Amino acid sequence: MIVAAWITFCACRSLVQVLLFLSSSKSLHPFWGTLASLVSSSGTMGNSCVCREDSDLEDQHHGSSRATRGQARRVDHSAGVGADAAEARSSRPRDPVRPPRRGRGPHEPRRKKQNVDGLVLDTLAVIRTLVDNDQEPPYSMITLHEMAETDDGWLEVVQSLIRVIPLDDPLGPAVITLLLDECPLPTKDALQKLSDMLNLSSAVARQDALNPAKHRNTTAVLGCLAEKLAGPASIGLLSPGTLEYLLESLSSEAHPTVMLFALIALEKFSQTSENKLTVSESSISDRLAVLESWAEHPDYLKRQVGFCAQWSLDNLFLKDGRQFTYEKVNLTNINAMLNSNDVSEYLKISPTGLEARCDASSFESVRCTFCVDSGVWYYEVTVITSGVMQIGWATKDSKFLNHEGYGIGDDEYSCAYDGCRQLIWYNARSKPHAHPCWKEGDAIGFLLDLSKKQMIFYLNGHQLPPEKQVFSSATSGFFAAASFMSYQQCEFNFGAKPFRHPPSVKFSTFNDFASLLPSEKIILPRVGLNKGKTDAIKMAASKNQASVHTTMCSMTH
Repeated sequence: MIVAAWITFCACRSLVQVLLFLSSSKSLHPFWGTLASLVSSSGTMGNSCVCREDSDLEDQHHGSSRATRGQARRVDHSAGVGADAAEARSSRPRDPVRPPRRGRGPHEPRRKKQNVDGLVLDTLAVIRTLVDNDQEPPYSMITLHEMAETDDGWLEVVQSLIRVIPLDDPLGPAVITLLLDECPLPTKDALQKLSDMLNLSSAVARQDALNPAKHRNTTAVLGCLAEKLAGPASIGLLSPGTLEYLLESLSSEAHPTVMLFALIALEKFSQTSENKLTVSESSISDRLAVLESWAEHPDYLKRQVGFCAQWSLDNLFLKDGRQFTYEKVNLTNINAMLNSNDVSEYLKISPTGLEARCDASSFESVRCTFCVDSGVWYYEVTVITSGVMQIGWATKDSKFLNHEGYGIGDDEYSCAYDGCRQLIWYNARSKPHAHPCWKEGDAIGFLLDLSKKQMIFYLNGHQLPPEKQVFSSATSGFFAAASFMSYQQCEFNFGAKPFRHPPSVKFSTFNDFASLLPSEKIILPRVGLNKGKTDAIKMAASKNQASVHTTMCSMTH
């Protein structure tokens, strides 16, 4: 009788869970989109990504052996499996249904309780091998979320993130963001206790210079909290000691990774106007003026710092007597660039129009100013960060849905190369390619042959077989285009300078056939200009001209 009653109970509970799942499947749960985004964040700030070869490792708790895709919030069903299985999965579309996060299943035994540091490190390890959005979240993550429901538990989780996440793990900042985003919002008392525990100051920033992981993790935590708690809570968190700590983290003695995350944290804090005023009144503009000289540094980590410093000086923390970068950059020989009028909201574009970076949690996209209808065309991209970017070709019909995670390669009007996950994306379906993972400094080539209706992708001159799927939906009006996950950056070359690995076939370049008026080349700061000057510049840019990205579509070869 007891056994029969138990069986009846389990069956009823399973039925209820199925009904709850079906009712919840009408909308996407943010957990799995965030998790998918952060699993692929494997090439952050100078670190190589998690390759498809690595994704064959099995998670002992979940038995997973496939790889997940990244910030575009979709599942890669083809990487890290046998050739036959990969081919079968490569044609499987994105699953639009994501069930809500749940606890242990009805028959899953209770695992032995671990300390918080072990749970954080387990989460760091297991997210490399989680595969499908319909998988249960790992036990370690569920337990951490349960712990964080109390003030003391939340504080313990945050302190562990700062204490144990290693500097050399490319998923470290991703795990910090993932766990803090999924944990309950901290109370005012919890934030005050955290400030008291950290007791930040300029002196603290100078301590443990040989152990930068703690400082990188601290600045990453501060940036995540500043973004999550914009408003009064963010104002309270940016205490005088915290501001001193972040400013000191920009000193020349700090590790470049610490500098980068301190800069991003200050940017996130400044999303609140009162914080922006406080930060602007400090010495930050003087510090940034030194760091912006790294914008073209051969060290790609320092180059990221330089890019962010220059962007902040142009958009957030203005310096008296300093010209905006767009006013002094030489664009005489630039005839094609990234289109600042055809970009999702949070992507940062350099004043040259040839370099882009994403520091948002969304999947940001951009097209260039020139499109083609016929002929053979080629452009190159230099990889500055080795994480998830989807780069390739798209028509005007391709949609940018950054918050939903849709970018280049996620519809029938675009095709993208992903060198981190070693995938080709078309219509939200993926298939593996034979190139190794890209790394900082690699040159990625993109050849479009409209006469043969094919696209060819190159890594440092080594080509892949042609891709032809997109031509079943589009045959003309192609732009160079790209999508970026968090902390990713690259530089485009549309032919204004020699290519590093030009293909052997005859081709044309955008820069040779496109043309832009001087006013069309201006990448305006998003903020910082007075209204009169902004209106004057915009008027000059729009006078007697049509939209840049549509007027050039009639160019042929």
